[in-house]
Amino acid sequence: MASSFPGATGVSEVSIYDWPGADGAAGGSPHMHTASTEAYVVLSGAGRLETLDSRGFTSTPLRPGVVLWFTPGTVHRAINDSGDLTVLVVMQNAGLPEHGDAVMTFPGAHLADPEAYRRAAALEIKDADAGLGAGEEAARRRRDLALAGYLELKDSVLASGPAALADFHAAAAALVAGKTSAWARLLEQGAARQAETTRGQLASLDAAESFYLGAARTTMGKRENHRIYGMCGRIQTWELSDN
Repeated sequence: MASSFPGATGVSEVSIYDWPGADGAAGGSPHMHTASTEAYVVLSGAGRLETLDSRGFTSTPLRPGVVLWFTPGTVHRAINDSGDLTVLVVMQNAGLPEHGDAVMTFPGAHLADPEAYRRAAALEIKDADAGLGAGEEAARRRRDLALAGYLELKDSVLASGPAALADFHAAAAALVAGKTSAWARLLEQGAARQAETTRGQLASLDAAESFYLGAARTTMGKRENHRIYGMCGRIQTWELSDN
């Protein structure tokens, strides 16, 4: 079977959206992760990462070579100033973000109603004959709604400090509470399993046993020419296959 990335991380290349928002800045849907740390390695272009966290509001320049990461609870918004901002994303706990770990900053009425949130978060295309642009249109609608809530949240944090995030954090926790049993299984199959494997290897080395080294292998990521609409931008992923 194919291996997972080291540390059971998820790796993807993201071209940040160049769509201007209500405040004139181009970018994707502001959101946070509830159980996963995310890292950016900036590959090309220039922009900013706006964050709302325990320090309040911060804007960090993004340029090639910059590496930064942010822990669960950090509301973040990638802004594409140059029009060609591309980042390599390394995501902790691969599988959790794909199964609802992220919560977007929709207005309060959507956060309080799980079904309203689900409808707003899903990239549903109602017209089967809408054509290739329908996915972008749906992603833009979702981004605009998340940006509306984010700008309100940002104003509150600027006025009142990090405490203004409490209601959003509480709403996000309520939205994902029913998903954690599935996440626990993913964690057990991913990061926990890799950690336990390393624990066993250390025990073998402690006993000067090297038998497990005979099973060494190389795995190659297969890049497909296919990008999906993500929250921050168009996402290119790699499928792992035995080399």
